[in-house]
Amino acid sequence: MENLQQENNNIPSGMQDNAGEDLLLNHNIAKKVKDKSKKHKRKIAFYYSFLTFVLLFCLIQVGFSVILNTSKIIAYRSKIKTMTKVRDEAEQRNKDLKNDIKLFSKASSLEEIARNNLKMAGNKEILVIINKSQPKQPPQNKSKKK
Repeated sequence: MENLQQENNNIPSGMQDNAGEDLLLNHNIAKKVKDKSKKHKRKIAFYYSFLTFVLLFCLIQVGFSVILNTSKIIAYRSKIKTMTKVRDEAEQRNKDLKNDIKLFSKASSLEEIARNNLKMAGNKEILVIINKSQPKQPPQNKSKKK
């Protein structure tokens, strides 16, 4: 207000009325520009806040997927190790079975198996089987308690 009065004192008397209106008009325009500027600043602040939330959400999603993928990688590596171990064991067993087939295909090994496992005897041989007798245990008395 004091600025307006000082400016009014510097203006000649005929133009003071117009100058006062011009100053009020300029003051109103300045106020409107200031209000627009504040609204614009609020819009920009909201826009930046919104972008910040979107970026935080994206960052959380990326972090979650990194953790998930890392855990899957660890699980798959352990599965690969167990499958490799099973494969190696199966290959070793396969080799052992092939060796057994070679042994069993020979006549002498078949004869040995027949003698030892199947209790068979060859021509002009007598088979003697000795059973080890186990001592008989006396029957246990079952008494009922009343």
